[in-house]
Amino acid sequence: MSDERTPTGAHPADAAPPHCLGRVNRAIDFIRADLSRTPSLEDLARAACVSPFHFHRVFRSIVGETPAQFTRRLRLEHSVTLMTRDPERALTSIALDCGFASSSDFSRAFKQHYGMPPSAFDVEAWRVERRDELERLMQAGGATVHVEATKVEENPDGFEVTIRDMPPRKVAYRRVLDPFREGAVTAAADSLVEWARAEGLEGGAWYGYMWEDPDVVPLADCRYDVAVECLEFPDRATTPEDVGFFEFAAMKVAEVGMDAGIDVEMRLLDWIYRQWLPTSGFVPDDQPCFEAWVGLPFAHGFDRFELAIQLPVRKA
Repeated sequence: MSDERTPTGAHPADAAPPHCLGRVNRAIDFIRADLSRTPSLEDLARAACVSPFHFHRVFRSIVGETPAQFTRRLRLEHSVTLMTRDPERALTSIALDCGFASSSDFSRAFKQHYGMPPSAFDVEAWRVERRDELERLMQAGGATVHVEATKVEENPDGFEVTIRDMPPRKVAYRRVLDPFREGAVTAAADSLVEWARAEGLEGGAWYGYMWEDPDVVPLADCRYDVAVECLEFPDRATTPEDVGFFEFAAMKVAEVGMDAGIDVEMRLLDWIYRQWLPTSGFVPDDQPCFEAWVGLPFAHGFDRFELAIQLPVRKA
């Protein structure tokens, strides 16, 4: 299971030197790019541009897990995401896509992590528990958030989906580990905006995206990137080490615009995944769901989110 961090305290990454944080993020990107492979310590150290001996120590000090533990946890959490989004999919197929050698290896690792085999795992109960955790956190911060289940045919907010083909996108990002801590994401956004302004990139498209589904993954284990699109990556030699670069491949997205509070965004996400998606003829692609901001990120604080949700999808 995850460690004992809570989403309200400091994170080791907050005090990490920028060059260490940047190298760890490059290793995380390498791991997440293909969960079906098993990278060696040398592979990860090479991606991070640091010696294997120093890499292992730096990674653990910032992430709180060894690279092997982190990779295993990501695979298991991703398996629950796949079970949630495609409940008819065979567990063997999920196991192989998540990097396990066999269904028996997957079942053994899953039981060790979650306390039961995947065949007995109650995905819906797990989602409710995670959602309750998120709502408690939001309410502790002063937000009034509660998402009631609605019937499949209901759409009280009038959400409308547009299917768009997005070209490849290069982004510069700042990553926040354990992002539900108060002020953590907005501080990263402010810092990246300041850097982008100095680089003449402020007018690019701005995105926020989480690599994990907080309805499935404990909040302290989530990662959120604030990113700005770049036509070309800036010179690495003159870029702060904790600003990372990532290139997303071309993708198809289901897009829904909104201009309202965080409670509406949570309803939107709930609606698009649980009501629109099952009857759409699409399934989620293996990419994060994007917040595509209108203007700068968090320009109106948390009172008003002017953005479009972009859910990567592919034909079922």
